[in-house]
Amino acid sequence: MQVDLDSEEVVVAGLPRFQQAVFQGRRLRQLLIGLGAIVAGGLLLAFFVRLFSAQSPWPALLVNQSAGLLVLIAGLQSARFVTQWRARALNPPAGVPAIVTDDEPVPLGWYERLLDRINERWLRTLVQIGPPTLWLGGWALLVLFSVSQVWNLALPPIALGLAAHVGAALSLLLAFGLLVFERQLAQENTAQWPEAGALAQLTRVSIICLVLSALCLLFAGETAVWPVRLAVLIGLLPGLVAIELLLRAVLSLFSPRREQLEPTLLARSFVAEMLRWPPQPLLALQHELHNRFGIDLRQIWAFTFMRRAFVPVVVFVSIVGWALTGIHEIPLQGRGIYERFGKPVEVFGPGLHAGLPWPLGRVLGVENGVVHELATSVGENPLPVLADPAEGPAPTTANRLWDASHVNDKSQVIASSRADKQSFQIVNMDVRFVYRIGLTDQAALAATYNSADIPTLIRSTASRILVHDFASRTLDGLLGDDRVGLGEEIGRSVQADLKKLDSGVEILATVVEAIHPPAGAANAYHGVQAAQIGAQALISRERGAAAQATNEAQLQASMARDQATASAREINATAQAADLKFSAEQKAFASAGQAFVLEQYLSQLSQGLANARLLILDHRLGGTGNAPTIDLRTFTLPADPVPARSTAQPGVAH
Repeated sequence: MQVDLDSEEVVVAGLPRFQQAVFQGRRLRQLLIGLGAIVAGGLLLAFFVRLFSAQSPWPALLVNQSAGLLVLIAGLQSARFVTQWRARALNPPAGVPAIVTDDEPVPLGWYERLLDRINERWLRTLVQIGPPTLWLGGWALLVLFSVSQVWNLALPPIALGLAAHVGAALSLLLAFGLLVFERQLAQENTAQWPEAGALAQLTRVSIICLVLSALCLLFAGETAVWPVRLAVLIGLLPGLVAIELLLRAVLSLFSPRREQLEPTLLARSFVAEMLRWPPQPLLALQHELHNRFGIDLRQIWAFTFMRRAFVPVVVFVSIVGWALTGIHEIPLQGRGIYERFGKPVEVFGPGLHAGLPWPLGRVLGVENGVVHELATSVGENPLPVLADPAEGPAPTTANRLWDASHVNDKSQVIASSRADKQSFQIVNMDVRFVYRIGLTDQAALAATYNSADIPTLIRSTASRILVHDFASRTLDGLLGDDRVGLGEEIGRSVQADLKKLDSGVEILATVVEAIHPPAGAANAYHGVQAAQIGAQALISRERGAAAQATNEAQLQASMARDQATASAREINATAQAADLKFSAEQKAFASAGQAFVLEQYLSQLSQGLANARLLILDHRLGGTGNAPTIDLRTFTLPADPVPARSTAQPGVAH
């Protein structure tokens, strides 16, 4: 019940909570000072520990413990504001007389008046919000900030030594003191201290954080991971309570605040109310609805029936759910080995299968035809596989240059010979195996019960086979060998060994991706190869030059022989033609006589005069008495009927 001082009917001096307000306020003040010193020391120690050892679990433990205490401090301070109001209401302070001075007010400028106006507005806003809301929001934000700074679930487990036992003892001692305080608050009369119940619930948050921290310190070790994870997860409890307190502080801004009305405790937490056994969230909701809205859920028959039938329904549903654990669904790409009382009795195929419920019967999953690719060697920290774009540059895994180290390369010692001495060489190779678990039931059983780690088994077997196989090979022969045949030979050997071990693994293919010298010796080997290639190229070049000279000489000799043969044939043909012509003329002269000679003369004459320019004179021109006259001055020797062109030539007179 809230008290309004404006009402004259209420006498606050007779109420127990007002009578105990001064004592309660003094007690809360002492607790705030003590817990504040402990929290300040814990946060300061956590800061210095994290400064020098970031991977230590001490900062998370100290900060989470301090966060639990900060939640309690926020509740104690909120309750102290309530007790202070009651103390003032019981003994209101006397009025302070106003101070009167004779000094005249100094006129202020516009800038000073603006600052005064802003200051008055801020002060009015802060007064309207109220110190309880501001302090509660500040404590909640401090808790959330502290927990977020140490939230790291990847902390490695380490041994804390004697300091862990000392820290656990101090945590339990402080938890015991808070437990005594919580019992005192739980036994307080509601009429004397209404806020005691809410403070007891917040105290349980701090006690739980301290007890869990002590357990983490007692069981911490180099191999124990759960204490470190629990040390970080402890911050969830004070973090949830801080979020609720911050939300209540924000919502209180929308509630009317009156100085004459008795305030209520803001630091109430629904999460802290659940820290009881058995948890009763519905009861807390019922009380809230009844106190705030006057709704009594106990009068509703449906809720009463639900409460009575809750236990039988939960038991029935639990039994049905436990029975349904005997129904197993096997996916299409998998198989299942059904164990009854720990003994394998059947191999289930894809589909639904029924058996005994857990733990009487269980099904172990086995792959069904899933193909895997395994490299003989992997890096210590393999990078995640990312899909490379189809249109982008080639991925780094496709780089097969010898001067670059690859993750899946495995160094191997092979035989070598230098002159008459035996030695060895080192090469890097990338051999991959494509395998799957056999499709038979026997193979599935063997792969499940005979092999704890199939990839490790294949790698170890392949390493032994590679050492034995490459011990008799040399580098030059290995680099020039057929990789397909080499991969098949290695695959057969590995499959034979896996079959002897009854591993249930089937090697589908063996791919030799790369065989090359180590990256450090790649440049030297490149130089040796370059020299060998240069020598072979020089020999081939000289052989080519010799073959070219030989062919050119053969070509010249063939051309000379062919030319001589053609010339001889041509001369012989000319002589034969002349002989035939002479024989024909001789026969013609013998048969025709002088007529053949005249015909030959005329023929020769016509051939000779074919291109000559002639002037024919007939003596019968001009009559019988007058002979033709020709002016020979226009002709030069030899006689030419066409006048000569006057061409000036040096040394010739016309």
